[in-house]
Amino acid sequence: MKDVRLNNGVMMPAIGFGVYQIPENETERAVNDAIEVGYRMFDTAASYFNEEQVGNAIRHSGIKREEFFITTKLWVQDYEYEDALRAFDKSLKLLGLDYIDLYLLHKPYGNYYAAWRACERLYKEGLIRAIGVTSFSNERLQDLFLHNEVKPAVNQLETHPFFQQQAANTFLQKEGIQHEAWAPFAEGQNDIWNNPVLKTIAERHGRTVGQVVLRWLNQRNVVVIPKTVHKERMIENFSICDFTLTEQEIQDITGLDTGKSPIYDDMDLATVKGIGLHRIHE
Repeated sequence: MKDVRLNNGVMMPAIGFGVYQIPENETERAVNDAIEVGYRMFDTAASYFNEEQVGNAIRHSGIKREEFFITTKLWVQDYEYEDALRAFDKSLKLLGLDYIDLYLLHKPYGNYYAAWRACERLYKEGLIRAIGVTSFSNERLQDLFLHNEVKPAVNQLETHPFFQQQAANTFLQKEGIQHEAWAPFAEGQNDIWNNPVLKTIAERHGRTVGQVVLRWLNQRNVVVIPKTVHKERMIENFSICDFTLTEQEIQDITGLDTGKSPIYDDMDLATVKGIGLHRIHE
């Protein structure tokens, strides 16, 4: 499976498995299935409340720890420096691991400068192999790395055919920061599974719409972390490297871009307030 090289030299799989919105009582089974299929990169977060289950599956897999690439995320509530250190320690204990491969600031709100400096400390101490961010706009991301020591290795952004993040992709490639897609299937919005452009391309290649979307992202050098609880879908999502979309097909998909999110608006004041004040623990 293709890997990408992060700006600090760490190798990261191009295809991983996300566990957002997978219930705690289903997560360990889903991760076990994904491991059997061949996934070695898993993406969780403190705010998903399933870090422990992900860790259980990893530790009981019989596979060496170094073969896995584990991502988790720091929630906004814990962005003060000491809070961030404590939250990281809690995530590490829940996962039952000695280190995290990639640790991300989950949203670009609150005191993310203090949180980033805590991440830098943990990175320098060897507890994290790479640090990055989620959902940072180009200007906030640039501001962050201009005034800190360690440049983010990854920016995880909502990226799919309806919100393609073309400007962000160009900026990230220019700055040597890896673009990673969350919600690659737009969380089912805009009737993505029945989109005529995607269905036509899928039929042409004898593939599913999901495989076409993931291959399109893959060909744009965007890392993907699709989520599913169905093993047959895990297999489909993992099997995308044996066909190639043509330039015309890529252009056809480019025409689906609306330039805005069908999931939520980062600039909506009520949304920003809700995320900024959302607490995941006492």
